[in-house]
Amino acid sequence: MPDDRRRRARAHPGTGVGVLLALVLAAVLLTALPDDDPRPDPGACPARTVTGWSGADGLTGEFARYGDDPGRADDWTGGDGTHSVRLPDGRLLWLFSDTFLGQVHAPPNPAGESHAWRDASAPMVRNSAVVMSADGRLEATLAAPLFPDPAPDRWRWPVAARVEPREPGSAERVVRVLLWVRTAGAAPWIYGVPTATEVATLSLPGLRVESIGTVFDQSLVPDPSRRVLFGTTLVEEDGWTYVYGGDDGQAVARPVSSAYVARVPEGLLADPAAWRYWNGSAWSARDGPRPVLGNERNTGVGSAFSVVPDGQTYVLFTMAAGTEGLSAVTSYWACSPTGPWHGPTRAFTAPLPDTGVAAYNPQVHPRVDGDGGLVLSYDVNWLESLGAAGQAAGRLSANVSLYRPRFVTLRLAAAG
Repeated sequence: MPDDRRRRARAHPGTGVGVLLALVLAAVLLTALPDDDPRPDPGACPARTVTGWSGADGLTGEFARYGDDPGRADDWTGGDGTHSVRLPDGRLLWLFSDTFLGQVHAPPNPAGESHAWRDASAPMVRNSAVVMSADGRLEATLAAPLFPDPAPDRWRWPVAARVEPREPGSAERVVRVLLWVRTAGAAPWIYGVPTATEVATLSLPGLRVESIGTVFDQSLVPDPSRRVLFGTTLVEEDGWTYVYGGDDGQAVARPVSSAYVARVPEGLLADPAAWRYWNGSAWSARDGPRPVLGNERNTGVGSAFSVVPDGQTYVLFTMAAGTEGLSAVTSYWACSPTGPWHGPTRAFTAPLPDTGVAAYNPQVHPRVDGDGGLVLSYDVNWLESLGAAGQAAGRLSANVSLYRPRFVTLRLAAAG
């Protein structure tokens, strides 16, 4: 790895599981805004739930193939916080939070086990991006980290992304990536204190970072557990981008986190003046966001969740926080992006490769071919690592297959 890349790829003793915990339009704007969305009755759309699933082994295997490839020493070998965006030329851009680079060695590993492994010098960066060809083959890791740290002891995790016009009405397209900014902190904030939501603009087709700007600053909110970071998932619909976010209630022992939603006219994700937040009854530029889901006890979300439209119904996927531990994925449904949300519905248990490991960060990939179903990824890590950041790197390096996304194809149908 060149020296400048090695300097940026600083080793980090944490687990890379922050995503688990993580979690006034300008007066001169001369563009017509889409119509307001109504608040439909709960019965205005059919209830939806997961009725079956199967392993998407081809996708899971492709990330294993790419991560184990010894041909390069400076590319992706594992990461979490899995998000994707389809580019206009058919390629897929996969975005990751904490990421291992370096090389992977063939088994047996130093402990004599039959797992591929990476040595202790393998660098970890705070984020990365991997490009997949239109036919589904991973091809290249962009220079990592793609989004540099904004300051010492502060970092960026990429979350949801979309392709949109550079500005409303423009024929030129760009990629807009939501970023979570976190700042190093003491317990219980071992995965960082939530600080701000940013938006990065990437050029097309070259994927060069053109700019990064803050759209929602939370640094002055006194209670970090009440700070909201947006971008865990987004929905593109009728000229709007609906951007969902969550708080970090779980970091201070609330069993569940709360979900929030904002919306932005298409082409204006990077403009903080264009963002509107759901305040419980209307979209507002001045009122703070209010939860659309979460009662701080047994109904709510993990700080990383995913929302997808299914016909007239919106379906939200989250780990079954506070009820079934870190293995079951459950869902809620609503007739509007703002709810009211109904559920949780019947959960399904994500396949895990070993005892003592946990699933987290369920993310839907609606533009990935699911063989007629809906593709959902989840990340995997050692349970002990989720509570003890300093122990993780060695365990993950001893078995590289754990710290990579796994995929399932879901079948949705009417809830009984």
